[in-house]
Amino acid sequence: MKVVHILGNGDNHSLYKEKPRKGLHLTCNVAPFAVPNHYATCIVDFKFMRALTQGEVNVAGNWILGFRPKVWMDKHPGFYMQKAHQVKEFYIDLPKYAMMPGQGPGEGYTNWSCGHMAVHYAARKMKAEEINIYGFDSIFDFNLRSTSDFIINSDRDNMNTNRLASNWRPIFRGIFKEFPNTQFILHHTHDNYKIYNSKKDVPDNVTTIVYSK
Repeated sequence: MKVVHILGNGDNHSLYKEKPRKGLHLTCNVAPFAVPNHYATCIVDFKFMRALTQGEVNVAGNWILGFRPKVWMDKHPGFYMQKAHQVKEFYIDLPKYAMMPGQGPGEGYTNWSCGHMAVHYAARKMKAEEINIYGFDSIFDFNLRSTSDFIINSDRDNMNTNRLASNWRPIFRGIFKEFPNTQFILHHTHDNYKIYNSKKDVPDNVTTIVYSK
């Protein structure tokens, strides 16, 4: 069985450390700690690319870059030449469900987080049969805090957090539905999903391992 672990940057990312995790690993932006068998880091936004270009942050290993990082590299060929050896792939797929009603691709790429891209990439390109997900707290709680905020400031006021949560959460439902033969295992401190109205709506390919606080 091909197993992939995706380490997010939410408050409960530390659950990853509960035991050794065998398989390949994807991370998002800057991982909160090093992981073994690191396949690549997923990056999707201009702000992070600017920080990389200006030397405000350094990310070792391979990168999987989304649409906006591709645009950035096209506009900054010198930086691209410098970092081309780290760019494993440009992954610019944008599922239709990433666009809310009335939105176009521009808004869709705004909604499409590095976490979404990492999960989608693991399922579609890596052909993972099992995907373990850590530190994706917004699936369960009204909490979009990220360890990457310590490096790059993000707007986390209540209005923006509500907007992001409203746009981000339905996308996970779309990903889980798109890949019914992939088992998605979330790791959290409870299993009260914010992305589903009730537990009976949770599809069979989505489960949660619950840890005591």
